[in-house]
Amino acid sequence: MSTIVGIETADIRFPTSTMLDGSDAMNPDPDYSAAYLRVATDASDGLEGHGFVFTIGRGNDVQLVAIRDLGLQLIGRDVEEILDDMGAFSRSLVYDSQLRWLGPEKGIMHMAIGAVVNAMWDLKAKRAGLPLWQLLGRMSPEELVSLVDFRYLSDALTPEEALEILRRAEPGRAAREAALLASGYPAYTTTPGWLGYDDAKLVRLSHEAVASGFRQIKLKVGGDVADDVRRLALAREAVGPDIRIAVDANQRWDVAAAIDWMSELAPYDVAWIEEPTNPDDVLGHAAIARGVAPIPVATGEHMANRVMFKQFLQADAAQIVQIDATRVAGVNENIAILLLAAKFGVPVCPHAGGVGLCEVVQHLSMFDVVAVSGSEDGRYIEFVDHLHEHFVTPVVIEGGRYLAPLTPGSGAEMLAASREHYSVTAADRVTA
Repeated sequence: MSTIVGIETADIRFPTSTMLDGSDAMNPDPDYSAAYLRVATDASDGLEGHGFVFTIGRGNDVQLVAIRDLGLQLIGRDVEEILDDMGAFSRSLVYDSQLRWLGPEKGIMHMAIGAVVNAMWDLKAKRAGLPLWQLLGRMSPEELVSLVDFRYLSDALTPEEALEILRRAEPGRAAREAALLASGYPAYTTTPGWLGYDDAKLVRLSHEAVASGFRQIKLKVGGDVADDVRRLALAREAVGPDIRIAVDANQRWDVAAAIDWMSELAPYDVAWIEEPTNPDDVLGHAAIARGVAPIPVATGEHMANRVMFKQFLQADAAQIVQIDATRVAGVNENIAILLLAAKFGVPVCPHAGGVGLCEVVQHLSMFDVVAVSGSEDGRYIEFVDHLHEHFVTPVVIEGGRYLAPLTPGSGAEMLAASREHYSVTAADRVTA
């Protein structure tokens, strides 16, 4: 038996705003940041659990208060009891009656739960000696269903339907795992498309993306329609007719504006329009989807919980689902969302790019292809070439594909030197 004996939280911020990396129509000066959690035990193996919530700067202040409050509740708990029933552990946090009053299941506390749940999954995978995607991909359908909270979902997805989805994918698991190990998972890159970049940098980076093997790039839009038309024309000329170009408005428009704006961009063969309006507006997204068809609508990185994903899918308001590794309450809730997407036959193309997001979300996509959807068709993981050098197991991209990680864990662990150097305040350590 081992016990959780301490936590450490840190406010980690990288000055990406100085080069306008990450800039878009709604976020002109982001500093990619992580509200970070480390969980320590008294086990002789010395293994730790690491998790975080991605922000773009000052949001770390309030996020860390929530993470620290939850982390304190872990101290003194039996590690094996938690890791042996991660479904019960996740539900115990989500359904804490006093915390639910702050949500329920949305906002700062819900994201903090995700950091804690993800840290324990990181520890569980390290103890199993497996990368998270393989740990999940080798669980039985029954074990996976036990991880999911079906409350509020049963009108769209029942436990029996989830079990059927997982059992249907079971026969080809080994072959798909071998394929991932051999050739990786498709990626697309947003590196050329930040709104603050000048035209020359956009064209240069677009050329470089194609030369590196990427078959899709993404451009930020929504500042000025004439500028967007010019930039998209330059990008299309740079990459040629066979490379997909997606665009991302980062919630910039009202419904009518989104439809009108996209009519100007449609001639450049847009792969999808991402986050065209407020991320909570189910009916607005549905109207936009009808108005811009056949261009698909992609959304999800700011979606608060599995219930919102359910409604977007029921309303045909999202033709591409974009999960985020740190937006909802961790791995368990993302498994629920992957199952919903599989039920509705909608591809999942995760949001990534932010500090650590590529490292973690690759595990969810690879698990999806192994054990849930069983398919890479129409699926890509976002990639941005920023800040990977700060992680113990940084992502590896070759030929426009994520190579399958082999190191045990979730990929969330940041190098101790980077945590110390980029922490804006002294680390907050609490021990038993």
